[in-house]
Amino acid sequence: MYRYQIGISSLLHDRFIEQHELVNILQSSAWEKVKSDWNHERLGVYEGENLLAVASILIKSLPLGYKMFYIPRGPILDYRDIELLKFVLQSIKSYARSKRAVFVTFDPSICLSQHLVNQDKTEYPEKLSIVEILGQLGVKWSGRTTEMDDTIQPRIQAKIYKENFKEDKLSKSTKQAIRTARNKGVEVQFGGTELLEPFSFLMKKTEKRKEIHLRNEAYYKKLLDNFKDKAYITLATLDVSKRSQELEEQLAKNRALEETFTESTRTSKVEAQKKEKERLLEELTFLQEYMDAGQARVPLAATLTLEFGQTSVNLYAGMDEDFRRYKAPILTWYETARYSFERGILWQNLGGVENALDGGLYRFKANFNPTIEEYLGEFTMPIHPLYPLLRLALDFRKTLRKKHRKVSIWH
Repeated sequence: MYRYQIGISSLLHDRFIEQHELVNILQSSAWEKVKSDWNHERLGVYEGENLLAVASILIKSLPLGYKMFYIPRGPILDYRDIELLKFVLQSIKSYARSKRAVFVTFDPSICLSQHLVNQDKTEYPEKLSIVEILGQLGVKWSGRTTEMDDTIQPRIQAKIYKENFKEDKLSKSTKQAIRTARNKGVEVQFGGTELLEPFSFLMKKTEKRKEIHLRNEAYYKKLLDNFKDKAYITLATLDVSKRSQELEEQLAKNRALEETFTESTRTSKVEAQKKEKERLLEELTFLQEYMDAGQARVPLAATLTLEFGQTSVNLYAGMDEDFRRYKAPILTWYETARYSFERGILWQNLGGVENALDGGLYRFKANFNPTIEEYLGEFTMPIHPLYPLLRLALDFRKTLRKKHRKVSIWH
């Protein structure tokens, strides 16, 4: 016989999720602490002493003492076990009623299809039977939505699996971008709170460029503090002085070559030397502005990564568009994934991509040979008669937000 318990320990909760095929960092106890503007609770379902299901529930207060429940990427259980699924949902419903919740939204990472970029798709149509079962229990499904912001969490995500992450598996253009970054002197380092300032600077640059609002330095610090040694920043920088010196040396060689030219020198060779000279002078002039401002080393691109169990997520990333010629973002994301796998991670979530696989997010993340995964999507379990009215209000607010929202190629 099943029973449910509210307030299971974070250790028990996390250990169960880490070993489950539906493991997701958004169900971790550390994530609850990050979302400090929500209340939270952990629910566990047992058969005897065996823990069979868990849910980390985020709880938002609404006017007049009502609540809304959200279970990001959960609940975690074997969805093939219909009796267990029914009991879990009934338990959540009972708890939601006791807290005057109007509805419960959840979006487990149940995969409908997956494929490597430019390869055939593997589909799992049997997973759609879960929709039918949930529907019989009064749960409403968002459907196979077409827009990325139709759901709270992206329905289509890019994930790099360790076995597919090799430099020789990357596209020719990606490998060239990595070489360019290295050849131009881009250096990559890993760290924590000591890198918060340059990371936050790059995030502000990204916000301004894309006219979007992300997070502030205090929020990024909260992520690092709560995930402790399971969180890190990857930062790409340029030693401006060193790069300028390299350019001066290249320019000297270029001028020496120019002096060897005669009237019989091939026109193509003269033109190539001239273009190279112009490129070197232009980059030197560009870097001189930073030298004059006393900026000996500048941040170019960065990511913030969280780990949970043997999984990780590249959660936030920013760049300085002024330095795009250095190809730092691609090198940064590549090194972020490489470092994760060195630390024992089995897959890294790169975040959402456009549902039609035709936008900037998809094109950028496709550089890293990810697996594109399509999830079932979002479900809502109405609890209170006020739900239809509240749903109308929430949908109206979402429509207004869409009109004023712009999406960055950075997650």
